[in-house]
Amino acid sequence: MRWIASLGMAFWAFAASPISQAKVSAEQAAQLGGEQLTCTGAERAGSDAGVAVYSGQWIGQWPGMKKEQGFEPGPYADEKPLFTITAENAAQYAEHLTDGQKAMLEKYPQQFRMRVFPSHRDFGTPDWVCAAARYNAEHAEIDGDGIGVKNGQGGALAFPFPQNGLEAIWSVRTTHRAWTEEGTLDNAAVYPNGSISWGRMVLRTLAPMNDPTAKARPSLSDKIAAYFYSSILLPERDRGTVAVGYQFNNQAQGSTQAWAYQPGTRRVRQAPEVGYDYPVPPASLHTTDEDTGFNGATDRFTWKLIGKQERYVPYHNFAINDPAIKYSDLLSKGTVNPDYLRYELHRVWVVEATLKPELRHVYGKRRLYIDEDTWQILTADNYDTRGNLWRVPMILYFYAPAAQTYHRGVQLFHDLTAQAYEADKLVNEQPAQNWWVINKPMQAGQFSPSAAARAGR
Repeated sequence: MRWIASLGMAFWAFAASPISQAKVSAEQAAQLGGEQLTCTGAERAGSDAGVAVYSGQWIGQWPGMKKEQGFEPGPYADEKPLFTITAENAAQYAEHLTDGQKAMLEKYPQQFRMRVFPSHRDFGTPDWVCAAARYNAEHAEIDGDGIGVKNGQGGALAFPFPQNGLEAIWSVRTTHRAWTEEGTLDNAAVYPNGSISWGRMVLRTLAPMNDPTAKARPSLSDKIAAYFYSSILLPERDRGTVAVGYQFNNQAQGSTQAWAYQPGTRRVRQAPEVGYDYPVPPASLHTTDEDTGFNGATDRFTWKLIGKQERYVPYHNFAINDPAIKYSDLLSKGTVNPDYLRYELHRVWVVEATLKPELRHVYGKRRLYIDEDTWQILTADNYDTRGNLWRVPMILYFYAPAAQTYHRGVQLFHDLTAQAYEADKLVNEQPAQNWWVINKPMQAGQFSPSAAARAGR
């Protein structure tokens, strides 16, 4: 049913595979925030190839910033690209390209190119996040068979010194993100002939773990990880569907709880869980657990921590949200107009997931590229079960002053087989009042079944 499918657009669901790891020593944790490591475990040093030295000089602002919410061009808007990577010169830069990027250059030699700008690491981490990361380094452990984290504090990555792929994924799961978010977001599925199918939704989320105003840090053992609300505006056939619910921190406490208001029946019904490789409507060009790079239960995969690599990755993508850019200019065949994307050289953790032989998923292997500074996935290579590179997502983060961290903006999901792509969470042509509003206080009651019923009437 359509109201069940719409849930895949609204929520994040995480779990973990069975393995247990110990916390690190106080001596090792003391390295965080020192001369060599940032407070979240990233290397302060730059690299000869061009990775920037970490300065962390700005928190919640930058010189010339005019407003905390809405579109801002960012501190690097006047920079010119150092060079542009194309299909013709890709071999020259192959060392720092992902397999997905190489495939995009080969598949779309006229449309896809990468404008590479100077690398920057100027945004720092709030003190409360640093304190939680230090606490987690000394205390957090994988819980039981890997379905949660115990003894950890919310709002910071659980494992600043990851020893395996599972700890790395839980660090992605628990890293510092926005406390709340709200916006009216457009979704465009662009097909090979240039035709576009549109979706639109009002999205709200509340993540209690990331509350910067909390007098005491929430525990990763608390029941609720995040609440979600979505109201579908497009496509017209689904207009008026409202989904609400929440996810647990620890999957032992239960699965995702969700309810949906159906305009056809004018009733709220509890929804079955949607997760794993369920195709996300309206275009079905990515899976439920592919949002933000990877956000799903990990139990169907074996996880391997490959280590750190230097890659050209999408970074500081303020420009793609510019209201001066019309969708007609942005949404071209093959991929979005590359003149509005920015890439930088950064160190990333590389984590590889391989589907367990006895289990099912449309992806047989996934390779995730995780920013060492923020522990957010920037891009990924997703393979089908025959070993063919199939889909290439790119998450275009921008720094959100109100959250004092980077926020997921536009998400691109490229399907190399279908030669189509999805541009998700667009805001350019929305009125200013419908843009992302970050860290506005919200209450749990806004995400209840009764809230869905009120919104649907």
